[in-house]
Amino acid sequence: MPLALKLTRKWTDRYALILLSGLLPIVLGMFIIFWQANRSLEWEATETAREAVRQFDLMLDNAAMAADAVLPLAGQDCPQVELALRDQVTRRPFVRSVNLVWENQIYCTSLFGSFKEAVNPADYNDGVLWLLPGNPVTPDEPLLIYRREKDHAGVIVSLYGFHLVNVLGLINQYTQLMIQVGDNSIDRFGQVRNTPPGPYPVTPVTVPSTHYPYSVVAGFSSGTVWRFVKGQYPGFMALLIFLGMISAATVNQLKKSSSSPTHELQRGLEAEEFIPYFQPVVRGDTKQWAGAEVLMRWKHPTEGLVRPDLFIPFAEHSGLIVPMTRSLMRQTAALLAPHTHTMAPGFHLAFNIAARHCQDLKLIEDCREFLDAFPTGHIKLVLELTERELIVPTETTHALFAALHSLGVMIALDDFGTGHSSLSYLREFNVDYLKIDQSFVAMIGSDALSRHILDSIIELSVKLDLGIVAEGIETEEQSQYLAAQGVEFLQGYLFARPMPSADFVTSLVARLTPT
Repeated sequence: MPLALKLTRKWTDRYALILLSGLLPIVLGMFIIFWQANRSLEWEATETAREAVRQFDLMLDNAAMAADAVLPLAGQDCPQVELALRDQVTRRPFVRSVNLVWENQIYCTSLFGSFKEAVNPADYNDGVLWLLPGNPVTPDEPLLIYRREKDHAGVIVSLYGFHLVNVLGLINQYTQLMIQVGDNSIDRFGQVRNTPPGPYPVTPVTVPSTHYPYSVVAGFSSGTVWRFVKGQYPGFMALLIFLGMISAATVNQLKKSSSSPTHELQRGLEAEEFIPYFQPVVRGDTKQWAGAEVLMRWKHPTEGLVRPDLFIPFAEHSGLIVPMTRSLMRQTAALLAPHTHTMAPGFHLAFNIAARHCQDLKLIEDCREFLDAFPTGHIKLVLELTERELIVPTETTHALFAALHSLGVMIALDDFGTGHSSLSYLREFNVDYLKIDQSFVAMIGSDALSRHILDSIIELSVKLDLGIVAEGIETEEQSQYLAAQGVEFLQGYLFARPMPSADFVTSLVARLTPT
């Protein structure tokens, strides 16, 4: 098999015609595909809006807790209570300022101490929330104001608007979102409007908060359905255009071609040609080796060492990725178990897993077998969830991840910040680590927006008490910046390239003191 040619051919050149022609009636094809596209976009908009509401409720919960804490102080002299106000600003995430009110008059603030300004309850939606484009202190920065009142006393808590904008932009880059508070609204670009927003042209969805008087509006721009169809179903579009031109001989040829890569992968698996390569992961503070990611390489008898991007997609599509990963774990255990003394306790070994691994519980036994090869507790096994195929949350997947955690296996989200479902994975699965995608790391020092996104991801991991790994580090500037931000683990060519097992063991012996 001419591997370089076969494995680099597009998926649609080999599979789309025969698969789609067997699954979808030609006459109803376009109707079905557009109907399904609308349903998918509506589901995505709804789930994204619900996730946004959940995160905004958490922000407002912090404002409510700050208000509850200082409301009993309303009416006391400002010099006696202003330190308590500032303490709440320090203790509560997202809170910018805390202000005391007496008879609808602000008289003490965490920013300025004694202060006088009238409060108009009518400005607040349901008397609770007010969205502003800015105030005299920061005229160009939006604010969300939370108000709590009891008798003559009251508290006003302001939240940073850029936190709102970050959530709107980070949850799902393809879905348009805005927050609506009364007649005011704010979008992902930080623009505040004082008129009720119109619905988005495609699959408009409004999800109200059940705890606070605001809603999240989600949807897509005009033309999204067509772009979605072109992006998700190119093979079916080609089928409708070329169906009359393609003969039975062409279909049979495509079918034969489609099976060839799978047969070659099966042959390579039986011949144990898929071997482990190791890329070290270092600690951000000391740069000592803390573990390694185990990468799969194909040592082909005629093509030489084959890159993973040329065969992993075929392995995942065919289902062979599961036995290939099992073989990789067994080889790794056999290679490293005799050298356990060269690895510090808690040394991490990470493997990539795909959606196919999560369809049954066999992965549990594979992990148990791997851990049993090492002294108890000496090795930390990490499974990195890839997003080439969506991992659907089911009873099986939840049972799988629960059993893995009971074994001490840790779960990491690979390439966090680039996939469609990263945030939904955080909600559905008990994740231990986030791996920052190298595209954000590469922009350190050159792109302010990517740096803000990177900082937000780091801040998110801290708030969720997750470990964080940054990959793709190639410069000392990137390493120093990430270490200064408190990133725990670093990975990239600056420290080491992926290396064969023999070189990895040699480096372990040279670097780590035997225990």
